[in-house]
Amino acid sequence: MAVSPRVFPPRKRWPSTGSSISPKFADLNLVKSLLSLSQEISALKPLQCLLIQKSLSTINKSKLLAIVFEELLRNPVSTSFSPSILLCFEEMYIVFQRIKTLMEDCCNGSKMWLLMRIQPLANSFHELTLELSTLLNIFPVNELDLSQDVEELFVLVRKHCSQSKPSVDPREDSLRRDVLALLHQIKKEIVPHHLKLKQILDNLGLRDQSSCREEIECLQDEIQNQIDEKSKIDIASLIGLLRYAKCVLFGSSTTQLEPDHRRRNSLSDIAVPADFRCPISLELMRDPVVVASGQTYDRESINQWIESGHNTCPNTGQTLAHTNLIPNRALRNLLAMWCRQQRVPFETVGSNEKVSGVKATKAAFEATKMTVYFLVNKLSVSPSMEAANAVTYELRALAKTDSDSRACIAEAGAIPVLVRYLGSGVGSEHPNLQVNVVTTILDLSILEANKTRIMETDGALNGVIDVLRFGATWEAKGNAAATIFSLSGVHAYRKRLGRKTRVIKGLIDLAKDGPTNSKRDAIVTILNLAGDRETVGRLVEGGVIETVIGVINVLPEEAVTILEAVVKRGGLVAIAAAYNSIKKLGVILREGSDTARESAAASLVTICRKGGLEVVAELAAVPSIERIIWEVMGTGTMRARRKAAVLLRILRRWSAGLDTNDVVNISVMSEGRLTTMLSA
Repeated sequence: MAVSPRVFPPRKRWPSTGSSISPKFADLNLVKSLLSLSQEISALKPLQCLLIQKSLSTINKSKLLAIVFEELLRNPVSTSFSPSILLCFEEMYIVFQRIKTLMEDCCNGSKMWLLMRIQPLANSFHELTLELSTLLNIFPVNELDLSQDVEELFVLVRKHCSQSKPSVDPREDSLRRDVLALLHQIKKEIVPHHLKLKQILDNLGLRDQSSCREEIECLQDEIQNQIDEKSKIDIASLIGLLRYAKCVLFGSSTTQLEPDHRRRNSLSDIAVPADFRCPISLELMRDPVVVASGQTYDRESINQWIESGHNTCPNTGQTLAHTNLIPNRALRNLLAMWCRQQRVPFETVGSNEKVSGVKATKAAFEATKMTVYFLVNKLSVSPSMEAANAVTYELRALAKTDSDSRACIAEAGAIPVLVRYLGSGVGSEHPNLQVNVVTTILDLSILEANKTRIMETDGALNGVIDVLRFGATWEAKGNAAATIFSLSGVHAYRKRLGRKTRVIKGLIDLAKDGPTNSKRDAIVTILNLAGDRETVGRLVEGGVIETVIGVINVLPEEAVTILEAVVKRGGLVAIAAAYNSIKKLGVILREGSDTARESAAASLVTICRKGGLEVVAELAAVPSIERIIWEVMGTGTMRARRKAAVLLRILRRWSAGLDTNDVVNISVMSEGRLTTMLSA
């Protein structure tokens, strides 16, 4: 369009409620407001490609009426108007507001969606012109002291308004029918003719990669603005068509990543509210559910917890009366709103729904399949690394959109082709290609069926591990760690991954040396692997406790959560290694968040129980430790209060001179009673 979308703020729906409210201005102030509105409309350029004549005619009428309003303001005689004139002016103000709103929507909206609504929009222009015509016909112009020239302009506008017709440009209607015909072909799995695609896009002013990408983004925003389900479905089909056309007609491009190009579990650049993080994974929740204890978790994380054999609530430690998971719809709606504001993709993992919640249409699904097969075939015969990078970027962008796309990409045989570009040789020469490949595999792994495909594809897992250890960039290493996290969601794969020394080594090195984003990726993955007791031993041998102690000041919640898991399952070796963490856990107990304090208290209880009097003495040496424990008992979560009470009892028994066994036995016997006391 001729008018930049930045001229107006995006609108949700047309018209706005304020467009139908009469102004509360008097006399000349009302005329000034009409002049201002008419000048704003006059300053706009006519729409391009579509509704050209309608918009041009509307702008010209506004320019002529602006001259009339200027004449009224220049004439000092007309300082008061009759009630009939004021009433006409008020109604004109409403019409001008609605005209401006209509122009806003046409300027800001998607061209494709504008084309699909060409008939109702043309009718809207016609209806507003008729309303203006009615007002001009009943307007008592003879009561105003206008010059002859200005009065003639008024009559001219009135005449033109009365001649308005509710017509659609035949070329625009034909173009709309062509688009519908293409969608019908795609629905029947008929590949559209490239020349026809090009002709349609040319007529809409979409002549390169950039304009197509912007149009797709406009359509995605448009889905969010729709209430009608059919409209959402129609827009989803248009998005599928445009994605196919962009790849086929204009090739692949990596000139600029989309604003939300980062993978879904790398939100470190955005401050995620604590209430939106899953207490288990510490990542942004996608499908929040409530368990029997009343606590909320991400569905995938709590499912993994339950499937691992646990029957307790991770937060409170209480036994779950049942394992039913109740969707937390209120929180999910808040998450969706927050993600939309932050331009972060929001999608329920494992569903076939897009960010908007719109089920994929037949046309959209077939268009996605055509796009995927075109890209995979192109990647298979790619003549250069630069060309492969461009195609892989397109697959990466497609893989993050929805589950249907992820399924199509895997079914088209993309994973074995992508694996070719995971090697360290590729990373050293073409780091962007390595990032695009490993991120595509990460997004593909979100779909449960694709986890098996990745694990069973020759060289895929080893390629991801190589990137984790020797990736050319921190982003590549972090995304490789996140891929392992995703794959470890399957219990059998978690054990298999935990047996690989290279995985343990790579994750610990990344947690130790990487930037904050990458540290978090590695630590969350380590936490997932630590659910298996056999893997915990390897983690301890690999130095995970020392690594966690080193990052506890940077990522306290994540670090203490891992420490709790490791010391609980790691035996005496883990307890001995955790000795140096006691003072830092004391600091977390005093200054950390509720989640961190809870894990710190639980870790200290385990360390003190199994570590003997020397460990308890180290804890007792922490300044003001008893006061800190009392604070946790008063303000912490239920589980934190229970663990803090046990800690206090251990310290009291130690100070009374009891031996190690007495301290431990009493603390174990007391915890059940303390639970009842604290609940009361």
